[in-house]
Amino acid sequence: MESSLRLGRIAGIEIGIHYTWLLALGLLTWSLARSMFPLDYPRWDQRTYWLVAVVAALLLFVCVLLHELSHSFVARSRGMPVIGITLFIFGGVSNIRGEAEEAGDEFWMAIVGPLTSLALAALTWTLWLAIGRGSTPVAAVLKYLATVNLLLALFNLIPGFPLDGGRVLRSLLWAVMGNMQRATRIAARVGQGIAYLFILGGIILTFQGALLNGIWLVFIGWFLLNAAEASYRHLTLAPPQRMTVGSLIRDGVVTVPGDLSVANLVERHMLGGGRRAVIVTDQGPLDGLVSLSDVKHVPVERWASTPVRAVMTPAARLVVVSSETSIQDALARLAEADVNQLPVVDDGRLVGLLSRGDVIAYLRGREALDHARSRGESEPGAPGSGDWAGRP
Repeated sequence: MESSLRLGRIAGIEIGIHYTWLLALGLLTWSLARSMFPLDYPRWDQRTYWLVAVVAALLLFVCVLLHELSHSFVARSRGMPVIGITLFIFGGVSNIRGEAEEAGDEFWMAIVGPLTSLALAALTWTLWLAIGRGSTPVAAVLKYLATVNLLLALFNLIPGFPLDGGRVLRSLLWAVMGNMQRATRIAARVGQGIAYLFILGGIILTFQGALLNGIWLVFIGWFLLNAAEASYRHLTLAPPQRMTVGSLIRDGVVTVPGDLSVANLVERHMLGGGRRAVIVTDQGPLDGLVSLSDVKHVPVERWASTPVRAVMTPAARLVVVSSETSIQDALARLAEADVNQLPVVDDGRLVGLLSRGDVIAYLRGREALDHARSRGESEPGAPGSGDWAGRP
C-alpha cells in the first residue's frame, strides 16, 4: 500500500499515511467524543470530550506506528530492507522487501508486533495506576490506551493469515513441515475461514439491530479474506526475483547529447517519441538523465536556449541497476529513490533504461497468469496447469 502523504523518516524508515487514515481518525474521534467518554465520564463538558478524544485517537495511531516499527526493526536486523510504513484505516502496514528465508525469522518478525502492543498496554496501565486512576483527562487517555493496546495485541494474535497471528502459525507449520509454500497454503486457508466467521458474525449482529457494528465486522472480514487470498497468490507465484532487469529492457537505448536544446528534446523525443525520460551522454560514459519532470521546471520561452545538460539529473545522483539485478530489487530501488526510471549499466557500459511502468506491467501480467493458474485455467500456449497455485 502506497502512502498518500509522507510524514518523514524514523531511523531511515519512511513514514506515511494513506487517505483512509483520515477517515479512521475522524470516525474514532467522533466515537470517543460522542459515545465512550460521555458514558464513562458524564461530568465533563463537551469541549473536554472532543479534546481528549482527539488526543486519544492520535496517541492510538502512535501506538500502531510503534507496533509496525517493531516489525520493521526486526526485519532489518534479519537482513531485509524496509521501504516504509503506511498508516491506513485498519491500522498500519510495513513495506518490507522480500520474505523471510527461515521459519525462525518469520516467527520473530510476526510475534514482535503483538508483544510491542502488550508492552504498551502494560506501560499505560501502570501509569494509570501510578497517577491514582481517577476521572481526569490524563487518566482517561491512559486507561483507553491500555485497553485498546491489549485488544490490538489479541486481535493480531488471531491465527488468520496475513495477521501477525497467522504469520506466527505459518512459521510454526513451516518449522514442522519444512515447506514454506505448504505452510502458507494452510495458514491462508485458516485465515480465509476466520474471515468468513467475521463476515457471518457481522451479518448476525446486523439482524440483531447492531447495524453499525455489524457492518464494520463484515468489512473487516471482507478485508481479511481478500488480504489472505492476495498474500497467498503473491507468495506462491513464480518469485519475481528469478526474473532479471535484462529480460525487460527494450532493444536499443535512446540517448541525446548534453548540448541539445530542451525544445528539440521535447519535440523529437518526448512528444515525437512518446518518452518520459532520455539518457544524456556525449558518446561516452553516462552523463545523466533528463525526464519530463525536469523539463517542467524550465519556462517554455527558455526551452530553445536551455541545453539539456543544464536541467538533467547528473550521473552521480542517479540510482542505477545492472541487467542481472532482480526485478523485485529494481522495483524496491525505484520506490526507495522515488523515481520512475533506472539506467541499466553493465561494467560501466550503458545497456538500457528501465521504467517503473515496465516493472509494474510485468508484475501485473505475472499476477494475472498465476491467478488463472490458481483457478485451473491454462496458460496461453501451454498445457493445462491444473491447481498449480495449490501445490507445494
